[in-house]
Amino acid sequence: MTTYIALLRGINVGGNNKIKMADLKQELVKLGYANAQTYIQSGNIVLTSNESENELRDRLEAMIAEAFKLSIKVVIRNADELKKIVADCPFMDEQIVQADGASEFQSLYVTMLLGMPVQEKVDKLKHVEAPGEQFVIRGRDVYLLFDQSVRNSKLSIQMDKLGTTATTRNWKTMNKLVAMADEMTSG
Repeated sequence: MTTYIALLRGINVGGNNKIKMADLKQELVKLGYANAQTYIQSGNIVLTSNESENELRDRLEAMIAEAFKLSIKVVIRNADELKKIVADCPFMDEQIVQADGASEFQSLYVTMLLGMPVQEKVDKLKHVEAPGEQFVIRGRDVYLLFDQSVRNSKLSIQMDKLGTTATTRNWKTMNKLVAMADEMTSG
């Protein structure tokens, strides 16, 4: 069994694509994921499965379409991949502390991509990067650090333009999902 983290893209944002986590969990149990756990309303699921990443994604997207009548993309990482994302943060502690001090919101985020970004579109990101905004791409993951709010960032808007499905989570959520996955794996 593999512990997976499934990240639903664009649910419960601005009153759109509403899915209650209790209802989602109920549907997951119907699919046979009895140990599935959800975390906050932005659509984070931790579960175990013998399926491949693609099989699991297809199954979850089909369930969401059928049960909630929504076309939602799902980005998946296994527990080891998620731990590596958190462990390999490219920003130094002092950079993060400085950004946290300047921002009224959280400053560190990770955008997880369904596939590899298109290089031509990655090259364009370098022209969008504004003062106080930094990014580092590692494989299918983009680390973002903002001295100001992510809400007003020109860079964060570009994540959807990398040629593949993208979903973003803040650092606190990333760490909580790692802890949940660890607990599920060891329990």
